[in-house]
Amino acid sequence: MQRALTVIHALGLMLVVFSLTYALPLLASLIYADGTLIDFIAAMIWTLFTGTLMWALTRRFKGELSVRHGYLLVVAMWTAMPAVATIPLLLVIPGLSFTDAYFETMSGITTTGATVLTGLDNLPPAINLWRHELNWLGGMGIIVLAVAVLPLLGIGGRQLYKAETPGPMKDTALTPRITETARSLWLVYLGITAACIASLKLAGMNWLDAICHAFSAMGLGGFSTHDASVGYFDSPLIEFVLIVFMLMASINFATHFLALRRRTPRAYFDDIEGVATVSVILAGCLVLAVFLWRRGVYPDFLHALRYASFNLVSIASSSGYATADFNLWPIFAPMLMMFLACIAPSSGSTGGGIKMIRTLVLVKQAGREFLRLLHPAAVDPMKIGGQVIPNNIVFSVLGFIFLYFISITVLVFALLLSGMDFVSGFSAIIACINNFGPGLGVVGPVSNYGVLNDFQTWVCTWAMLVGRLEIFTLLIIFTPHFWQR
Repeated sequence: MQRALTVIHALGLMLVVFSLTYALPLLASLIYADGTLIDFIAAMIWTLFTGTLMWALTRRFKGELSVRHGYLLVVAMWTAMPAVATIPLLLVIPGLSFTDAYFETMSGITTTGATVLTGLDNLPPAINLWRHELNWLGGMGIIVLAVAVLPLLGIGGRQLYKAETPGPMKDTALTPRITETARSLWLVYLGITAACIASLKLAGMNWLDAICHAFSAMGLGGFSTHDASVGYFDSPLIEFVLIVFMLMASINFATHFLALRRRTPRAYFDDIEGVATVSVILAGCLVLAVFLWRRGVYPDFLHALRYASFNLVSIASSSGYATADFNLWPIFAPMLMMFLACIAPSSGSTGGGIKMIRTLVLVKQAGREFLRLLHPAAVDPMKIGGQVIPNNIVFSVLGFIFLYFISITVLVFALLLSGMDFVSGFSAIIACINNFGPGLGVVGPVSNYGVLNDFQTWVCTWAMLVGRLEIFTLLIIFTPHFWQR
């Protein structure tokens, strides 16, 4: 009981901090006079009041967070914050149910980019900005932001950072103190976001579209201000800018930090995972362009390269924008994009999926097994980028992959049990658990998740949460060992 109260105390403080994020849509509402000002003020007050009440009632349970506290708080935050983030949507959008509103905000915070909303072009600017701000906040992880803030409030953050930060290489420190690391990563994230906003404005977007799409591009969230997504602009220049920044967001932000600190691009070439990420995605673009051209989907190679490159980078990076209905392409094309979304993004990036580092570990482990069959007594330590990977990390990756595929299987069967067809159900779960949004069939790029019933919507919502918290962080709290003293 005391453990839960300690977590509630910390969660209350974090909700107080989260209430400040309403300031940006409040400003947009004032600028555009879109009639949502009172709604966002009400949402801010309610979130602030709830957080303050939770904090005040549990003050005597304040204390240092243990590892178990960290896992509980991570799960509590990633379920509670989408709930409070629904308030403006419920107040502004007529007829929107809590189920659909929660799906929308969970999709935003987990940077999935799946939407249940239509008429995005006509939404109040403040609501559109709020959706995209959730993408941006979720991109680097609300917990990492809290790591930089909580020490100022008297609560340590290392357990939170270790619980939320994805990838098996997460213990590598950039700076001596964990709070300095979090702040450094956020400064890099903020700086690249500003560069993306400026680039999109110069490419032809208005300020609102530029800010919103920069937020979702850097968070690899894929939300758009238009029902036609990026296809609305029909601009090769805008597509090129977004490709560049989506690729940047697919690389570990620690690499960007090191490149800036050392003032040399050498850090990018030293990052074996980042090199593999970019190489695999660009090779996929070329393969897909040739395939679409040869199959006659587009009249010439340049057109095929344009549409193949943007849509593959978008899906493979787990962003989720679209400029074409790839649901109509030969099935090889969307399946290739969805496969790359499972493996391509780097750990420490804002992308989803297995992550490239785990893919590299699995490939190396397969090679070790071949060697062991031929030379049973051979000693063959695993190395990636000159760094020895301990066996405990290898075993952790194997356990993760097992749970990853089991989770997909169970969730797909849940959708099939609800009556959904296999292509739609399978692609919806792959899209949600890898956090890239559009699937195939009824959840394809020209449709959305608004066609699902409540049960199907909650299944997909759970899939997004499982994917964003990388399975272990969420499922560990359901194990008996977690609750034993």
